[in-house]
Amino acid sequence: MAIMERGNRQETRGRPPQGESEESREHRHETPVKEASEERSYRAMLSDPQVRRWMWRIGTAVVIGAVGSLVFGVRLGITAAILAVIVDTVRRSRRNSTVSAWQKTSAAERRTEKQLRSLQRNGFLVLHARAVPRDEDGVSDGQIDHLVIGPSGVYAIDSEKWDKRLPVRTQSHLKLFHGPFNRKDRLDEARWEAEQASRIIGEQVGFEVPVQPSVAIYGPSIPWKVMRVRDVDVYAGNRARAYLRRRPKILTDTDVQGIFQAAEKVLPPKYPD
Repeated sequence: MAIMERGNRQETRGRPPQGESEESREHRHETPVKEASEERSYRAMLSDPQVRRWMWRIGTAVVIGAVGSLVFGVRLGITAAILAVIVDTVRRSRRNSTVSAWQKTSAAERRTEKQLRSLQRNGFLVLHARAVPRDEDGVSDGQIDHLVIGPSGVYAIDSEKWDKRLPVRTQSHLKLFHGPFNRKDRLDEARWEAEQASRIIGEQVGFEVPVQPSVAIYGPSIPWKVMRVRDVDVYAGNRARAYLRRRPKILTDTDVQGIFQAAEKVLPPKYPD
C-alpha cells in the first residue's frame, strides 16, 4: 500500500498542475527569457554614447526648466531649457565636426601636392610641410603645408578637409563661416604663418619677400573662385593649380631659385626623416 502511495505521489509530481494548459506552461517558461532579452536591450541602449548624451541633455533641460519656471515663470523656464539643449548640441557638434575634419588633412595635402607637381614645368618650386618659426631647439608649433615659389610670387598654402555637409560663406571679406562656425582662427593662423615665412626668408636673402597666405578647402562646395578674406585667399581645393597659374609674372628664374634655396635652408621640414 505504501509503495502504491509513493508511486502516485511521484506520478503527480511528473504531471502538470490540474487546470494548467500547454499554452500557460509555455508562457511560464518564455517569461524569464523575454525579461532577460529586454534587460540586455535596455543595457545596450544605455551603453550607446548618443543615447546617454541625450538623456543627460533632457535631464539638464528638465532641471533648468523647473528652476526657471519657479523663478521666472513657466514660459521663460521652458525657453531656458530649450536653449540649454541647443547650446550643448552646437558645442558638441563643433568639437566633433571640427576635430573630426582636421585629423584628415594629410589626404587633402596629398591632393594639393599632386596638383602642384604639374606646375614644375612652368617654373614653380615647392616645399611641403615646412615648420615656422623654429626656436633654439628647432621646435615649431606652426606648419605651412605647401610653400610655393614661382614666377608669380611666393605662396603659403594650407590644405583643409572640412565637413562637406556644412556650407561655406563669407561676410564682408572679414569673416569666413563653415556652417555656424566662424573660422577666424584658421585664417589668422594661415596669415601668421605666411608673415613668419616672409620675415625669415627676407632676412636670409637680404630683401623683402612677400608671402601670400591661402587656404585650399576640400569637402564642401565653395560658391566662388577665389575670395580674399582677412588678407587670406580662400578657394576650393581642386582650384589650387589654377589659382597659381593665372597670375602675372613678377619674379625671374634667378629670383625663384634664390628664394627657394633660402626657404629650404631657414624653414626646416616639420617632420624630419
